[in-house]
Amino acid sequence: MWATPPQPLRLQFRRPPGPPPRPFLPCRRSRLNRVAASQDPLTSLSRLLWGRALPPAQLVLAVRHGWAAAWQLLMRQLAPSDPATGAFTRTPSRFPAVVGTPSPRLHLYVGLPCPWAHRALLVRALLGLEARIPVSVAVPGDDGAWSFTPDSPDGLYGKRKLREVYAVRSGGFEGRASVPMLWDAERREVVCNESIEIVKFLCGLPGADSGGGLDLWPPELRQDIDRWYAFIYPSVNNGVYRCGFAQSQEAYDAAASELFSALDRLEAHLTGSRYLCGDRLTLADVCLFTTLIRFDLVYNTLFRCTRRKLAEYPNLHAYTRDIYQMPKVAETCDMEAIMAGYFKTLFPLNPGGIQPIRPASCDRESLLRPHGREALPSAAGVPLEAAAVS
Repeated sequence: MWATPPQPLRLQFRRPPGPPPRPFLPCRRSRLNRVAASQDPLTSLSRLLWGRALPPAQLVLAVRHGWAAAWQLLMRQLAPSDPATGAFTRTPSRFPAVVGTPSPRLHLYVGLPCPWAHRALLVRALLGLEARIPVSVAVPGDDGAWSFTPDSPDGLYGKRKLREVYAVRSGGFEGRASVPMLWDAERREVVCNESIEIVKFLCGLPGADSGGGLDLWPPELRQDIDRWYAFIYPSVNNGVYRCGFAQSQEAYDAAASELFSALDRLEAHLTGSRYLCGDRLTLADVCLFTTLIRFDLVYNTLFRCTRRKLAEYPNLHAYTRDIYQMPKVAETCDMEAIMAGYFKTLFPLNPGGIQPIRPASCDRESLLRPHGREALPSAAGVPLEAAAVS
C-alpha cells in the first residue's frame, strides 16, 4: 500500500498595511468615462485630447482658416461686396420707384430693427396716416429672412414669410424680400420698396398730416433736401453698413474715415441750425434721424463705428433728442427690437448672439433730457455750407 504523497507547500504573501489597491483600468477608459459623465462634452473632449493646455497650433490654424472661409461665404450672401476691394455694395431695390397711380388700398410692410423701414413708419406717423395705411410688422427669422409670428402677423394675407407676400404679385418674385415695402392690396402688386421714394410718395398723398400743417417735402426746400440726402446717404446711412460689412481692412478704413468726417461736418452745421434745412423738420432730418437713433445702440459696437459715440457730439445728440421728443416719434423707436434685430440676427458679425447692455445714452430718460435747440436762430434762406454737402 502506497503512502499518500505530501501536499506541496503553498507560498503566502502578506500585503503591507494600507488601503486596498484600486482595480486597474486603462487610462484611456477612465478619461472617456469622465467625458461621458461631464455636463460640458466639448470642454471634456478638449481635455481628453490635449489636457488643460492650449489646443495644438495646427488645430488653431485649421479652425481659423476654416472660419474665415465660412465667414466670407456668409458675408457675400448677407452683404455683397466688391471682389477687388472688399467694400460693401448695396443691392439695388427691385421696385425702386412708384409707377403710375396706385389704388387707395395700400398696405405698408416694415421691420422695426431696419432704419430704412423706420423712415416709412416715422413719416406715416408724423403725417397722421395710420388709419389710411395699415401696417404689418415683420421680424427677423432664424434664417435671416423677414417673417411673421402670431404676435406680429401678416395683417393682409396671413403669410408666414414676407417673400410669400411678394410672391402674391402676378409675376411672382425672386430675390431679396426687403422692407419697407408698400403694397397695393387691390391690384396685388408691389408699389415700391425703396425707402426714400416711399416717404416722398407718402408726403404727396392728399390729406397727409391731417391738417396739422407739417410738410416734410415742401417744394421750396426740395433742392436742399435732395442735396442733403445725397450727402447723408452714402456717408452716414449707408456708411455705417460699409463699416460693418467691410470684408477688408482697406474697405473698412475708407468707410470709417468718410463716416466720421461726415458726422463732424453735420455737427458743425447744426451748431447754428436747428434742423438740416433751417427751422423746419424735413425728409432730410427723418433720413438722418433713423441712423442716429441706432448709432450708440448698435453701430458703434457691432459695426465697429468706434471713433466717437453719438453722445460725444453735443449738437448731433441734442438734435436727435429734439426729434425723438416730437409727438409720435418715440413710439416708432423700439430699442429692444432694434438691438435684437442686429445682435441676435446678424450671425456673421456676432456668432454667439450675445446682446450687450443698452448704452445709458439710449435710455428713454436720457433721450427725454432737454435739448435746448428751440433757441437756435433760424437758418432758413442761408445757403448750405459747400464743404458739408459737396
